[in-house]
This record gives sequence, C-alpha cells and structure tokens, in this order.
Amino acid sequence: MIDATLANFKQEVLEASKTVPVLLDFWAPGAGPGELLGPLLEQLEGAYAGSFKLVRVDAIREEKLSAAFGIQSVPTCILMVNGQPVDSFAGVLPESEIRAFLERHVAPAEESLALEAFDDTDPEAVLQRLQDATAAAPADDNARFDYVKHLLLLGRDDDAKVAFAPVIAQTGSVRRFDSLKRWMDAIDFVATHADAESAEARFDAKIAANKRDFEARFDKARWLMAGQRWTDALDELLEILMRDKAWSDGLARKTYIAILDIMEAPKPKVADGQIPPEDATVATYRRRLSSVVLS
Repeated sequence: MIDATLANFKQEVLEASKTVPVLLDFWAPGAGPGELLGPLLEQLEGAYAGSFKLVRVDAIREEKLSAAFGIQSVPTCILMVNGQPVDSFAGVLPESEIRAFLERHVAPAEESLALEAFDDTDPEAVLQRLQDATAAAPADDNARFDYVKHLLLLGRDDDAKVAFAPVIAQTGSVRRFDSLKRWMDAIDFVATHADAESAEARFDAKIAANKRDFEARFDKARWLMAGQRWTDALDELLEILMRDKAWSDGLARKTYIAILDIMEAPKPKVADGQIPPEDATVATYRRRLSSVVLS
C-alpha cells in the first residue's frame, strides 16, 4: 500500500494500472469507517499477492483528486484498469463482498504457505513452518505477521520481539505491524505491574467509582489484551468509545482495530469460485464498532 498525491498520481496510478489493476482507497484521517476498511484492504492486497495494487488517497489533503473522481463520502474505493475507472464501491463492506468485487477484475487470491501452516495441530510444527516461510521471504509482510503473532500466542515474547525487530520501523505504514506493536506494548505494560493478582481488581474499583475513568478502562483493556482475553478487551474499549469516540486521539479505536487484526484467523481454503466464510466473532465486533463510530 502506498499514498498517492497529485504529484505521483500519474506514475503510481495511471501508469501502474496499465500493468496491474489499481484499487484507489479514498479515506480521511479520523473518519472511523475508513480506518476500519483500510486494514482489511491491506490484508487483501497481501493475500492477492500482486494481483492488484492498493493505493491510498487522503480525500481531504488531495482535494483536487477527490474532485476529479467526484468523491462524495469516505471511504470510497475505485478500481483503475488501463488508466480508467472500471468499478467502485462506497462504505465499509464485509470481506466476502470485497473479495467478490475484486474477483470481477483480478485473479483469485492464493493464500501463502505461511497461512496454510495454521491448519497444523502441532504448535511447534506451525511455528517451524512460519519461521521457514519468513526466512525464505523476509519481505513477505503476511508471513512475518503470522510468525510474530504465533510466537506471542505461545508466550515467547522475547523471540517475538527479535522476529519483529526488522520491521519495527514499518509500524506507521503497515497496519498489522502496528497491531502487533500494540499487543507487545500491552504485554510490557502488564509486566511492569508487580502485583498481578490484584491489578484487575484495582481497575474495576476505579471504574466502579467513576465510569468515565477512561485511563482505568484502557489499562484494563490492555491487561485483558495481554492475557489474550480478546472479546473482554473489546467490550471494555467499546465502553470508552460509547462515551467518548475521540478519547486520547482515538487510542481506544486504534487498539480495538488492532485486536480485530490479531483475532482474525487466516481464511480456510475453499473450492474455486467460493468465498471463504467470515469469522463470526470478528464480524460481530466489526459491526459493533461501526455502529458506535457512525452513531
């Protein structure tokens, strides 16, 4: 995924679309729906392994491009082929519908070896395959994400940090790397609390005394996140968002999205022409976030 501006639009979009379809994602900073869609599009770009190119456009900053494409709302996605728009959609669609949209114009996704590794029931065998996949393709963001995630799931935090180190500078540009960093930060946060058994009780006491104690709620959510209690952490973050969507520069929303990234399992293989099923829990919590952000 790259950012398009008026200066590089000809090269990155018009010229590039003569070789491979380019999906333009018009978004705006702070617009919740766009922040939900962006990570999903990045995952799909990786899953489709070069079948299309994702280009992001800040609709507010690049107002001339927005005007040229008649953008009325964000997010809006436009597919470019041979320098011309051929299809589009607006708003946040389920992954299955976005895949169906893409596959009208591009080759179907072929999941990587790293993702297939999760079908194995032996955690150590999974880990070895993920490590091998990352070593064979160091620039494969999907492989590295899966490898670091699996290390963290196994509680091998130090090994995860070593595996993450080569890409830590990319947390600002690769959304799922940012999600891993937030998880590791939560683990480090818990490690600083010596009295582990009473910490959660202290958070609950503060929240009971003041339901708008967002610091306590966020600390509790990080505590739950570090313990891999995903839905409990999401519920706590929703409590913040329902009361103050913009609290701490959107910190609750960003952490919520990070947890969804981590929770989502690789899609199972299906027969040609079929669409992999969505994870029901992840889909439910995405809808809850959308309803809160758009309310």
